[in-house]
Amino acid sequence: MNIASKYLSKVGLLVILMFSLQGFSTIDPNKEADTEAEGGKINSKEEIDTYIKHHLKDSHDFHIFSYTTDSGVTKHIGFPLPVILWTSKGLVTFMSSEFHHDDDGQVLVERNGAKFTKLHSVIYELDANASSVSFDEEHHPTNATKVLDFSITKSVAGMLIAGLLMIFAFRALAKGYKKSSIPKGFARVLEPLVLYVRDEIARPNIGEKHYRKYMGFLLTVFFFIWILNLMGLTPLGFNVTGQIAVTVCLALFTFFIVQFSGNKDYWKHIFWMPGVPILMKIALIPVELLGILTKPFALFVRLFANITAGHSIVMGITALMILLKAQFGTVGATSISVLLTLFLSIIEVLVAFLQAYIFTMLSSLFIGMAVAEHEHEHEHDAHGHEAADVEDVRADFI
Repeated sequence: MNIASKYLSKVGLLVILMFSLQGFSTIDPNKEADTEAEGGKINSKEEIDTYIKHHLKDSHDFHIFSYTTDSGVTKHIGFPLPVILWTSKGLVTFMSSEFHHDDDGQVLVERNGAKFTKLHSVIYELDANASSVSFDEEHHPTNATKVLDFSITKSVAGMLIAGLLMIFAFRALAKGYKKSSIPKGFARVLEPLVLYVRDEIARPNIGEKHYRKYMGFLLTVFFFIWILNLMGLTPLGFNVTGQIAVTVCLALFTFFIVQFSGNKDYWKHIFWMPGVPILMKIALIPVELLGILTKPFALFVRLFANITAGHSIVMGITALMILLKAQFGTVGATSISVLLTLFLSIIEVLVAFLQAYIFTMLSSLFIGMAVAEHEHEHEHDAHGHEAADVEDVRADFI
């Protein structure tokens, strides 16, 4: 326990130091606004709102921060990612640095006889005879079309990193168990978390009889979401679980597992609920079907909304060093912003764990409702008292 506490304290200190830097990397007073053609810097509330919305989107490169030299040239600090496109000319690949951090359709990249530009994080292929992008009244390109984009974006890179971290961590845990029943090193930090998911989430909600079958999925979802949430608080600016496509995909995994795991009692309670008059049974069928669809909706909206809101608040508080500069001066505004950002970042660390827990807990609860056996005798504990089972959990939930 002392070794685990030592590792946790070191990891916790490192996490807090990294997260405290997040605010300084998200908004730079010298970063040009999204409408770069206007040449304005981020100094107003509207420009800050635009920058925050742009930052929350997925992107084709990592942008750490920007600064303006004495000669007025804006320098961007970051690193590119591979761009992989399926176009009218076939497969096209190049690095995102070819766009030179442009996101307004001003820079053109020529590859394989085709021209490409990036507009609001979406890559377009220009028409054959076009030399620049033309826009309609709503600022939509009229002479360019979207391409199939298979690029390694920032969110994809984040998921790959999270997956690799999980593989290395759990391989170390598995090797530790092969050598001894008590793992050593960092594996001792993982063991309590694995036991927590098993004993506090899977067993109570799914039941002793079926929980082992779903432990792999629940552990993967829990650690995947938790690691991605923590990565979202680092200066690299990940916002993977703030992308609704990612949360929808995770929710669909739970949805399909629930439906394919449902036993006859589960489907009977949906299409012909026992103990209910026939007319009421018919009326309840669409309600129950709607309930099936609302479960994954609750999963992906809760995760997406909470993570997006948290990132928006942290960056909004960071922007106070710009908005309050006139009232409190540079030192005062910066001090207020840093203190509030550090406080909210620590809260976000707790929210990162909480959202992973809630998603995993609800997933296990929905699975437990699907595999619950309604006609059974209640188990009893060591003292002969009736023990709460999955059916009791389902009844309480309803």
